Amino acid sequence: MLTRRVIPCLDVDAGRVVKGVSFVDLRDAGDPAELAALYDSEGADELVFLDITASSDDRETMVEVVRKVSSEVFIPLTVGGGIRTVDDMRRMLEAGADKVGVNSAAIRDPELIERCSREFGAQCVVLAIDAKRVQEPAMLELEGQEPGLAEAPWQVYTHGGRRPTAVGPIKWAKIGEELGAGEILLTSMDADGQKTGYDLELTAAVSQNVGIPVIASGGAGEFEHFYDALETGHADAVLAASLFHFGEMRIAEVKSYLAERRVPTRGA
Repeated sequence: MLTRRVIPCLDVDAGRVVKGVSFVDLRDAGDPAELAALYDSEGADELVFLDITASSDDRETMVEVVRKVSSEVFIPLTVGGGIRTVDDMRRMLEAGADKVGVNSAAIRDPELIERCSREFGAQCVVLAIDAKRVQEPAMLELEGQEPGLAEAPWQVYTHGGRRPTAVGPIKWAKIGEELGAGEILLTSMDADGQKTGYDLELTAAVSQNVGIPVIASGGAGEFEHFYDALETGHADAVLAASLFHFGEMRIAEVKSYLAERRVPTRGA
């Protein structure tokens, strides 16, 4: 039986880890390097570092902060935010990342996924998808393309959740896989920070339509939520942030709970 992963996430803004609710109302959660070292020692399977304002501010990812974080961990590190070119990805890998996430730039230029995969291998390329439920499908303008009708029941957002697109997460995940992405980081904007549980419908819809691993993100608040995302949502990994940052739950506790429910995790 395949083991599942428990992954803490560092959302970084201006060199500090922050966490909000549904991508807004951010509050400080600490130093990224210190938190990375803590999670490494506590048994995290991997670590995700997201520079959450790099794309919206049209700047490069904070290389020095990434380098400091990577020096503190001996587990796989995924870095995302502001990745626009193959050279950007190379810079992150040289700074210590094991995998690099693409989001906004890939929507504008899907072949970016293919170029990065060809250069570094699919195992290095993570397609990050931020999705939000659509109440009523609307006509949206996608940069460089003709206006299109947003796919119900979800649509993908870019630039740290600030810009809606006319593409849905299921279709986009399938395209990403075809172009060479090796993994999907799927975040429900509606559930993010709410602690009411992952969007199981969204997670299952994407997971069951691709053949690559899907990381469920957004909404963890109780031990059962992790189990539900893995079993009902068919995710391969579960990601959480505020629960771990503010000491409401420990990684070892999550793994112990999953083991009791007969869900194997690494090192448990």
